[in-house]
Amino acid sequence: PRYAVLDPKVTITLPASITATTGMDALTHAVEAYIGNSTTPGTRKDALMATELIFNNLDRAYTNGSDTTARKNMLKAAYYAGCAFTKSYVGYVHAVAHSLGGEYNVPHGLANAVILPMVLESYGESIYTKLHDLAIAAGVADKDMPDETAAKAFIQAVKDMKARFNIGDTIPEIKAEDIPKLAGYADKEANPLYPVPVLMDAKTLEQFYYKLMKDNTHENEV
Repeated sequence: PRYAVLDPKVTITLPASITATTGMDALTHAVEAYIGNSTTPGTRKDALMATELIFNNLDRAYTNGSDTTARKNMLKAAYYAGCAFTKSYVGYVHAVAHSLGGEYNVPHGLANAVILPMVLESYGESIYTKLHDLAIAAGVADKDMPDETAAKAFIQAVKDMKARFNIGDTIPEIKAEDIPKLAGYADKEANPLYPVPVLMDAKTLEQFYYKLMKDNTHENEV
């Protein structure tokens, strides 16, 4: 297609829960595109713009669905994030989320929101510099902060965001006996297609599913 019409009026009646999870889905697109190993100046710029727009507007759209400025900016954010990941791809957050959607019909945006900080933490120092850039875009760090401090501030900001939207830390549908199969699906999808910052095999990916099963104080309801 040559054109995309981004009309905020058609999103005014979108429920708060779906506003939150689709917004965090767009954030996941931007983040995974930015931290991967197949970026370009254009995709990096798009991912940073999307991240800034999401952190400045998603709470507003969630709290007041009739805020057309916030809705318009979230549409722009989703567009920029889409431009970024269609060229630079995604990573293990999406691979795990797709397996959960396929097996249990877990909504894609919800799965991404729950999984994103977990996967970012697992990448460790390999993505600190890039997360520093994203943290600046998100408004939670400045350029003079150490990379590690800024990276951890960004991950905490993602956790805080999903907490504000009442998105929990677990996916209760997961069954322990399904985990090897689910990890196999994620491994097959991600490797070698996705340019992830740290390679993980199916056995390593199993850790995410077990963590997602653990009891937590939050519920996965928005």
